[in-house]
Amino acid sequence: MTTATSASSAGQRQRQATIVGAGLAGALMATLLAQRGWKVDVYESRGDPRVHGFAGGRSINLALAERGLHALRAADADRDVLAQAVMMRGRMVHPLEGTPQLQRYGRDDSEVIWSVSRGELNITLINAAEAAGAGLHFDRRLEAVDFAARRAFYRGDGELHRVGFDTLIGCDGAGSTLRAQMQQHRDLGERTEWLGHGYKELEIPPAADGDFRIEPNALHIWPRGRYMCIALPNDERTFTVTLFMAMEDEGHGDPSFETVVDATGARALFARDFADTLPLIPELEHDFEANPIGSLGTLYLDRWHVGGDAVLIGDAAHAMVPFHGQGMNCAFEDCVALATQLDASPDLAAAYAAFEAERMPDAVAIQRMALDNYIEMRDLVDDPDFLLQRELELALQARHPTRFIPHYAMVTFMRIPYSLALERGEVQRRILEDATRGLSTLEQVDLPALDPVVERALPPLADTP
Repeated sequence: MTTATSASSAGQRQRQATIVGAGLAGALMATLLAQRGWKVDVYESRGDPRVHGFAGGRSINLALAERGLHALRAADADRDVLAQAVMMRGRMVHPLEGTPQLQRYGRDDSEVIWSVSRGELNITLINAAEAAGAGLHFDRRLEAVDFAARRAFYRGDGELHRVGFDTLIGCDGAGSTLRAQMQQHRDLGERTEWLGHGYKELEIPPAADGDFRIEPNALHIWPRGRYMCIALPNDERTFTVTLFMAMEDEGHGDPSFETVVDATGARALFARDFADTLPLIPELEHDFEANPIGSLGTLYLDRWHVGGDAVLIGDAAHAMVPFHGQGMNCAFEDCVALATQLDASPDLAAAYAAFEAERMPDAVAIQRMALDNYIEMRDLVDDPDFLLQRELELALQARHPTRFIPHYAMVTFMRIPYSLALERGEVQRRILEDATRGLSTLEQVDLPALDPVVERALPPLADTP
């Protein structure tokens, strides 16, 4: 546990923070600050999920990786979370024809990711925040902020509650109300780029014997070019299935949510393109019609803070598409980075500025990599050229373990800055493409000739301590 000397023991006023949002980032941020002796109050628009059940927005399962685990360790919450998680060793790729194949994420079981339920994780982190001493206020929806008077207004129990604050930390997601209030106070340079693709969630229930119906320790992908299905395991032996495709007809002859509009259309689509899933999803028609279409976009801001009055983290600052599984991991890294900057400076404005300068380049980098990974997942994972480059990538990693580290490993199993992972990943991609152009097997690649190329282009890389 990370702790700090209590301000009261030094005769100083206790530092105080108000966190808007008790989701994943908000609950973790509350825990980290409360552990450091801060007085923390968290205001959440929803009811307490421990009483009313989880009522979040998206329920896409989350992929917990090393960045997120590091943050959970700092909050002493990693063991409770992993107890509910399911290990995923790699991608199980289901081609339109042929046998599914597992593509490992890493070299062995030391390099895996974990499928976690958003709702269960949120409850675990809320419990951790409460245990650390944070004050939790549910059914309190932020409506307005008066920055001059340092008052926030929350709607709850049929009343408007006026509450003073020292500083506000916005953890209220992509549709952040705090961000909208900050924007009225100072232009944040906000812009959202919509992907034009959306998603619909379905479910694979347990088998008759209560076990998983398909391989549990993998992220399953059915790549189909410009659209795809994925399935992530849950600890209750179900899978959350997500269909991704264009919102409108793009003129390629591919399905879209404009052309597949009801249960009949969904059944026909799955019979044609995902036939092996039909026996696995008995409630396909019901799920398709009952569950809403989710939208996908990337949120960019030029500024994340307003002096020392307020700062945004996680999706409230840099929402991204889910295709690299890093949205939560990035938000958790934000929490640790912000807590560290607040440790380093008693001046809130200086700490927020330092946090923004540190994290914004990395947020932009992972936002770009998440978009790139959509193309990889839906179109490249069963492409022969991509598979050959993957073989060569692993061979070069074995020959140069401190220099040539696969892009996915840098993002997922290390904690180097995302921006550095992006930079090195692009260098490595060019090496792989040049070395395999016109070839069909790894045996055709002159590996010794690539050694000096790798040594010149890629200095040795050490992970973040």
